[in-house]
Amino acid sequence: MSRQNTQEKKMRIKRKVRALVSGTETRPRMSVFRSNKFIYAQLIDDASAKTLVSVNDMSLKGTKMEGAIAAGKEIAKLAKAKGVETVVFDRNGFKYAGRIKALAEGAREAGLKF
Repeated sequence: MSRQNTQEKKMRIKRKVRALVSGTETRPRMSVFRSNKFIYAQLIDDASAKTLVSVNDMSLKGTKMEGAIAAGKEIAKLAKAKGVETVVFDRNGFKYAGRIKALAEGAREAGLKF
């Protein structure tokens, strides 16, 4: 599969997921992005187009997997401070495996529901 076809396939998946998932002020969308080095997560209120909370694992020490778990726990802690208990999970076209799954499980472990 060529690089262009791979990117087109990922964008198709992302558009499908995004069409189904929308965040509100009480139940924001948790959007996750994974690069080769880092993982980023943010809580977004789509109704008012505002980012409520954002985290990344750039300053965390350890392996990428440990960083993803720590980022999940951190976003859950910040969300609870903002009064958010439940979110809608947007995996952004990535497979629910590896660091994406680790971030989600870290957030659930810290008390965030989705």
